[in-house]
Amino acid sequence: MGVNFEYQDGQTPLDEEEKEGLLITTITTRAELDEFEQLNIQKAIEWTLTRKFNPGRILTEKFVKELHRRMFGDTWAWAGKFRNTNKNIGVDRFHVSIELRTLLDDTQFWIKNAIYPPNEIAIRFKHRIVKIHCFANGNGRHSRLIADILIEHIFNEPVYSWGSSNLIKADEAREQYLRAIRKADNGDIGLLMLFARS
Repeated sequence: MGVNFEYQDGQTPLDEEEKEGLLITTITTRAELDEFEQLNIQKAIEWTLTRKFNPGRILTEKFVKELHRRMFGDTWAWAGKFRNTNKNIGVDRFHVSIELRTLLDDTQFWIKNAIYPPNEIAIRFKHRIVKIHCFANGNGRHSRLIADILIEHIFNEPVYSWGSSNLIKADEAREQYLRAIRKADNGDIGLLMLFARS
């Protein structure tokens, strides 16, 4: 494949087999890939805007996979499928399904028992699912969209602004986002909660 994959800080490298899953053979630059992925993601966002999802549907492995497929299925053959390789971040590939099941169960418990305020539940979910790293690529974008779905469809609150950026470009918003993720990795979710609404 002819795309030059130069990775920015916080991006997960693809292995050669995953790169072969690119469905659009005319893409030759990272910018073209980013643009095509964004068009695909926009279709997924439009799909979420035309439906009302209940917690029982959102908090399932099936929905997590379906959302990723809708976000990247026009771009990657492996969209919506759990990764088959270990990455520089995330749990061991054999533990993805188990860790996701635990997260889904925990989140249902948090909601049912009002363990955290709605905003904190959605952001804790976002952080843990990106830390699991279910898919070969697109985990950050997937985690942000599913947090938007949680906050809007379960708690009837506005979706997040995420710094009003797509967070793909290496800019100040992306740096702030990565700082917030790293603080959350160390147990401090506060900065990520603030960034989500900035």
